[in-house]
Amino acid sequence: MDDPIQRAQALLASADGLLVTAGAGIGVDSGLPDFRGDEGFWRAYPALAAEGTPFWRIASPDSFRRRPERGWGFYGHRLALYRRTVPHAGFALLQALGARLPRGLFVFTSNVDGQFQRAGFDAERIVECHGSIHHLQCLRPCGSAIWPADDFAPVTDDAHCLLLNPAPRCPRCGGLARPNILMFGDDGWIADRSTAQRSRLLRWLAGTRRPVVIELGAGTAIPSVRLLGEQVARDGLGLVRINPREPAVQHPADVAIAAGALAALTALAPPPADRASAANPP
Repeated sequence: MDDPIQRAQALLASADGLLVTAGAGIGVDSGLPDFRGDEGFWRAYPALAAEGTPFWRIASPDSFRRRPERGWGFYGHRLALYRRTVPHAGFALLQALGARLPRGLFVFTSNVDGQFQRAGFDAERIVECHGSIHHLQCLRPCGSAIWPADDFAPVTDDAHCLLLNPAPRCPRCGGLARPNILMFGDDGWIADRSTAQRSRLLRWLAGTRRPVVIELGAGTAIPSVRLLGEQVARDGLGLVRINPREPAVQHPADVAIAAGALAALTALAPPPADRASAANPP
């Protein structure tokens, strides 16, 4: 069987659970930037390009310490962007694939955008290994509290990458709050929420005998997602890597699909009638 779609479908037909591992590339079909290197990042943020500010410098706790309105100008814009973004149809297709399996699906993602929750995935079955922009913590930090960002509505000057309204504050000490995201050079990230998510994933994996991994849009620059998926795939049936630029796989059981997330999932998905029956079992 040489056709990668047919090989991937055969793996799914034998699986009892689906682990979805996702990087920034899964959001491209929803219109989100994937920030491939500084040039891609600067196209999204021309004010930072004019200054020559690299991604690693703005995406760091020091950006809030040096100039809070600039740090929150960047992250406030992203928070507003993610809140108004509608997840593409591929998310629903993933849910349909998982609904056919006895153990369902679990998500492991390096994305901080909350798109899986927004698409209706079970929040108790999602690991956000780098945290979430939809949660806040103290910049210092003065304690271990993590709280939702729901009450913060950023107003940003996107042309200059600046926050115009008051930044969120820590309810305990009154100091500046920051996103609960693992940033570059970050020695203050509070990992408790992500640690609890990982514990739930480990329990799910312990009860899943024949997992298949579908990896979507995960690159090699920061390989957290790839490494986890490859590890699970070696203990399971295999890995389906969906990536238009870096699809290569090393193991004979694995499948490479050189396509974007939506196109590949559309080809993989069960027929509409099967999706309806999986969503509404008798």
